[in-house]
Amino acid sequence: MLKFILSWIEKLAWVAFWLCLPVTSFRYFPAGLGGGTLVRPLSLYPLLILLIIAVIPSLFRRPLPKTVLTLLPFVAALLISAAASTWLGIEPVLGVSVSDRIIRALITLAIGISFYLTVVLLTDNPKKFYSALRWMMLGFGIAFVWGSLQVVYILHFNPVLFAKLNRIQLLFSIRKLFTTRISGMTYEPNWFGEQISVLLIPWLVAAIFSGQTIFPWRWRKITLEWFILAWAVVMIGFTFSRAAYINLIAIGLAAVVLFRKPPARSDRKRSIWGIIKKGGEVVIVLLVFVVGGYMVGKNNVFFSRIWGYWLEKKDTSLEDYFQYLGFGARLAYVNTALNTFQAYPLFGVGPGNYAFFFEKMLPDQPLAVMPELLRIISPEEGRNRLITPKNLYLRILAEGGLFGMATFCAFLAALVGCSLFLWFSKDYEEHFWGGAALLGLVVLALAAFSFDSFALPNMWVLSGLITAGSWQAYQRGRSSLSSTS
Repeated sequence: MLKFILSWIEKLAWVAFWLCLPVTSFRYFPAGLGGGTLVRPLSLYPLLILLIIAVIPSLFRRPLPKTVLTLLPFVAALLISAAASTWLGIEPVLGVSVSDRIIRALITLAIGISFYLTVVLLTDNPKKFYSALRWMMLGFGIAFVWGSLQVVYILHFNPVLFAKLNRIQLLFSIRKLFTTRISGMTYEPNWFGEQISVLLIPWLVAAIFSGQTIFPWRWRKITLEWFILAWAVVMIGFTFSRAAYINLIAIGLAAVVLFRKPPARSDRKRSIWGIIKKGGEVVIVLLVFVVGGYMVGKNNVFFSRIWGYWLEKKDTSLEDYFQYLGFGARLAYVNTALNTFQAYPLFGVGPGNYAFFFEKMLPDQPLAVMPELLRIISPEEGRNRLITPKNLYLRILAEGGLFGMATFCAFLAALVGCSLFLWFSKDYEEHFWGGAALLGLVVLALAAFSFDSFALPNMWVLSGLITAGSWQAYQRGRSSLSSTS
């Protein structure tokens, strides 16, 4: 009886895990699990149940994929960096000590790894793999319905509707809605666009181009993935997230390169024509996104800055352009992280400790034009949220040094290897998984320039699906070899 009850709890928690992924700033979050931070994934609640019931017991019952083992050196590197940072004599800032920051950073890393291990160990066969994708898409469908309601007041602002939706948003999110951009169920529009482009669109595009579907319904070549993809692109459009839009372009270009069949090598003329044709397709994809971006964003002041600068300014420069786009503070974070890395290149300053060195490593530059930086270096009573680099690569360099970055790159290289293993498989299903994996890694490589939290599920869920898919393919290959020998 107990086994039956636990089985049902596991199934319900598994469904809730995928359905809750779009909610990443949940209002009701314990302080010990990061309640004072912006990143508060609702999926963490069912994740904790899955860890106790299924994941931890599985660690003692089955072998781990070798890809998981490539993550261990990165964890070891951050632990060594944390230990080394205690000798740097860092003074507390805003009432926060070094040990507090290190513990919080390691907790977020543990949360991220828990997401990864849960996906790897519990999607251990094709049935569970497709079930996970379907539940995830249903969760995004709910988020898209909510996002579509936000589109209504953006197209024609209605203060009554906005107030009602805003009250509902605050029931589960820590931040109010935006009046000119949609944020779905996340903290801000960029988060919404990023999670769509990293978690969802790679599987949709790969399914369409490879002729596969994860749903039982199909009408000729039309599958549900076509409708979900169209809806997802519309949602990204109304986030007016420039980073998400670049991610979308990257996926489109990568899909053309990956899924278009190469011309026959035996016919030189056909080969040349094939190269010209593929180049034309790339140009068409770029034109579609450029024209679409202009049409969607021409009435949005935030988005139209991309081209507005060159029309409004007479004396132009690249530095001034980034300031005009609002990237001045981001560039300061980048330069500060690089200065920190140069000062402590081997092991960095320890996980979470970038904030303690921010004012010291900040480049010499006028701050009057960047109120965000002024607020950071001018402490206010009751404010204890410390700054981060907002760039995953630079955070690892600054806080983990060369040792941390090298081990993290080794983990990424293992994921690329898994993706290529699936992509070059002769099995249509595994080939589809590989295409989605490669598209996902392309967009993740870009998205990592605009986030730095280890607690965001996007990177870990994608990595878990790639690892799980390649592990299944490897096990399947071993079984077929054993049966033929």
